[in-house]
Amino acid sequence: MSYVIGIDSSTTATKAVVWDRDGRAVAEGRGGFALALPQPGWHEQDAEDWWRSCATAVTQALESVDGSEIEAICVTHQRETFACLDAHGRPVRPAIVWMDVRATREVAEVGSDEIHRLTGKPPDTTPAFYKLLWLREHEPETLERTRWVVDVHAFLVHRLTGMWRTTTACADPLGLIDMERGDWSDDLLARVGLDRERVPALFAPGEVIGELSTAGAEQLGLPAGLPVVGGAGDGQSAGLGANATQPGQAYINLGTAVVAGTMTARYAWDRAFRTLIGAVPGTYLWETLLQGGTYTVNWFLERIAMLDAASLGLGLRDVDVLETAAARLGPGAEGLLLVPYMASAQTPYWDPAARGILFGLAGHHGRQHIFRAVMEGIAFEQRLAFEGMEPRLDQPIERLLMTGGGSRSPLWRQIVADVTGKTIVACREAETTSLGAGMLAAAAAGWHGSVLEAAEAMSGVGARHTPDASMAARYDELFAVYREIYPRTAPLHAALQRATGG
Repeated sequence: MSYVIGIDSSTTATKAVVWDRDGRAVAEGRGGFALALPQPGWHEQDAEDWWRSCATAVTQALESVDGSEIEAICVTHQRETFACLDAHGRPVRPAIVWMDVRATREVAEVGSDEIHRLTGKPPDTTPAFYKLLWLREHEPETLERTRWVVDVHAFLVHRLTGMWRTTTACADPLGLIDMERGDWSDDLLARVGLDRERVPALFAPGEVIGELSTAGAEQLGLPAGLPVVGGAGDGQSAGLGANATQPGQAYINLGTAVVAGTMTARYAWDRAFRTLIGAVPGTYLWETLLQGGTYTVNWFLERIAMLDAASLGLGLRDVDVLETAAARLGPGAEGLLLVPYMASAQTPYWDPAARGILFGLAGHHGRQHIFRAVMEGIAFEQRLAFEGMEPRLDQPIERLLMTGGGSRSPLWRQIVADVTGKTIVACREAETTSLGAGMLAAAAAGWHGSVLEAAEAMSGVGARHTPDASMAARYDELFAVYREIYPRTAPLHAALQRATGG
């Protein structure tokens, strides 16, 4: 037997999945870590937790698989998150997470069409570029003490191999890469006070970029010398794991953020989407983004609903109870709409001041209504995003390959189908982000002739949902209302931000 390991270092946990040649998960492990909110809108982490959770996840996964049977290892990761490190690779401050919105002023003052054209990223607080500008202004001593600025992939690759290396598809979301050249932009690096000597060397995704060091091998329980394969950011990796590699199809990851993308060989930039370097060498990913995905669901479960269903002793979770109740409601949750801008608005508005809205709230509404409105609001956002992106595509998107934690919900899958008018196909493996990393490792190990062949051989599909005509008609009416809510309130978001001190 031979296997590969795909490591997915996400926003709140690291998962390590052992994959066989057919793309089936044979073992997995998980290590969680904290997400700190030191101020409203700020999100930080201890970068050391990335490695600690990685070691925990891999050692757990290897409890049922012999480490000598592993042929390669590959990392995928939460994008835009970055760490400032000293010469020994130790953090000089907490890592700043992708959803952090502290750099709103920098976006307003520096964001431009030229930077958008160069990086493929509309001006927004998500890319690290603007947060590095914030550090230069507010914490100059931090950058003075910083030897390395690294993405999560580069941090973990250094712990695995001792080398400061990453890939274009991992570093690209930082917003410091010239997309058409596929290389660091010296101009953008200089603007944030860096140069090429302070960022990792770049490789293509799927390349072997190092070997597992003796120190790394001892902590993970794997043989030293194991090939470490360059990965891609979690969005690109999820698209690869779903095998969304052909025109007319896209992947949608219902995770902490909702990310949907379609692969293309053509570079383009537009406010309707952001462009990233694809997990398949030579490709780009046109991607839409909503930060408030299952993040919004978890906010509601933890801060508002608080059902404590586990105390009933029936083996039910709060989300199971709420979904059952929400399924009994029709489209529109009896007159309630929710705009899920819990952490600003991305595609297509790119407004860091935007916040969530409950619209139509009345006395008869309860927790089940809000829960359904959350699911529907996220589906409406995806329809809005596709309507902006599809006119630039060579052909419209007809099939959505769905993955992520939210994809486990049959109700949510059907809602997305009815709202968007597209066929939804659930991926066979829920952990497609890790599977994408496994595919890159498998191709590098020689299991398949190319990354595309690995994606075809190792992917699979599950449940299929087609739009219900009667439901779709009702959602058309609701969407006509929904799409007006943000544009009509947009000035008030900024006014509220000013009134409350930013």
